Amino acid sequence: MLSPRTGTILRSIVGQYIVRATPVASWSVTKACELGVCPATIRNEMARLEEEGYISRPYPSAGSKPLDKGYRYYVDSITDIELPLTEQLLINHLFYQVEMEFEKWLSLSATIIAKLAQNMAVVTKPKPANSQFKHIELVTLEDSLALMVLVLHGARVKQQLVTFDRIMTQLELTAIASRLNAAYAGLTRPQILAKDGEPSPTEQALTNRLLEIMQAEDKQKHDEPYLDGWHFMLNQPEFTHNHQVLALMELAEQRNLLNIITPPGLSNHGLWVSIGKENKSEIIHEYSVVLGQFGLPEEAVGTIAVVGPTRMPYTRTISIISYLSSVLSTLVAELYGREISTRPTGHDVHY
Repeated sequence: MLSPRTGTILRSIVGQYIVRATPVASWSVTKACELGVCPATIRNEMARLEEEGYISRPYPSAGSKPLDKGYRYYVDSITDIELPLTEQLLINHLFYQVEMEFEKWLSLSATIIAKLAQNMAVVTKPKPANSQFKHIELVTLEDSLALMVLVLHGARVKQQLVTFDRIMTQLELTAIASRLNAAYAGLTRPQILAKDGEPSPTEQALTNRLLEIMQAEDKQKHDEPYLDGWHFMLNQPEFTHNHQVLALMELAEQRNLLNIITPPGLSNHGLWVSIGKENKSEIIHEYSVVLGQFGLPEEAVGTIAVVGPTRMPYTRTISIISYLSSVLSTLVAELYGREISTRPTGHDVHY
């Protein structure tokens, strides 16, 4: 346990290093902290921080750099995560300008986060644990061929060609779709399977098709995420000549990045900060991840994250993730026709 004075010194070292990306000298800490002690006392405190693994110094007279343990202390001491009101208003204005399409909201979110955090942003579409049937349409194409359009809750649309054993008119297909919509509205795949009834052979065949689509959807852990901010990442001095960035890019190309950065057992609407070697994968041991979730717990939950160097502006990044999570949760609730108790702080939001 660090004393208040030692903690103040450590926070100063971390804060200055985040801003400057250069080792922090004892005189700079003395000037910044104004603790009313002599420089020798500051140096002794810094030596203790080095011994306990919070900072590192190549040699006694060199400046200090935070280690993962030092960053962790800094993050755990953060108390104010309120995003400035001017930036809240800007974000709301940007969302107001975008068409009422959820994919565009997610893409905009990734762009906003990357720009404000000056690091890479990752945003995923909310996904329910079990897909819920919302609506089906059957459109005749020619003779016995039709297009089945399956709409799942959360604005997820799946299409599949269906061949019948006889010619089907559009009137017949519309009637079948109406019966299926009435029978399955709001149900998950297990609920549809458990449903009683005696559908016609054609209805049963279509039901089997839509159940296959829902099963495949449920097995898919994540959609391809919205990514933005690679150029900000590459501009960071830590990664100018670093092969780790290439490894991260390969993960993104293989659609495995989200699996790597998501901690196990993350609870709905939790906010997670993983620093350096705290990350489960060695590939991102030189990175920090600030990750949150948004949406409706148990119904549709998406992920929102920032990936950057361990020298990340944590306070600002956490405030960005926290606010955008709230904004997106409101949008998801409106999409599902629900109300949520937690809305973005500072003012009402209109879209």
